[in-house]
Amino acid sequence: MERPWVKPEDVKNYTDNEQINARSNIKLKSDIARAEKRIIFHTHNNFEKYSELPTDVRLAVILLAESYANTDILTKNGSMKSESFDDYSYTLDDRDEIERLGLGPLLDDFVIEQKGTITFRMRKL
Repeated sequence: MERPWVKPEDVKNYTDNEQINARSNIKLKSDIARAEKRIIFHTHNNFEKYSELPTDVRLAVILLAESYANTDILTKNGSMKSESFDDYSYTLDDRDEIERLGLGPLLDDFVIEQKGTITFRMRKL
């Protein structure tokens, strides 16, 4: 499966946010690349075995790219709900993007379990 999986036009067609629609295609391509990498990281799946990207994954990429674009816009406008003081920083909603956007149900079927080894050592007391 060749990346990018979605185009900036796909994000613009989905969103109702005028600021995201006005965002340059170059910036939206960066948002899409981030979203794709985040989904690959979450699922441990690069979707190479698929001839066509599953609809649920495609929708998750669009939603996540839209969220990244919106967060960037809010941060630049100073509308982000956060505060910082010395070494302390607080953001109102700092959950993982996939959890916050409810993308788990769209992606859970595509998660590849990582198999590792566990070393268990015992000693006589």
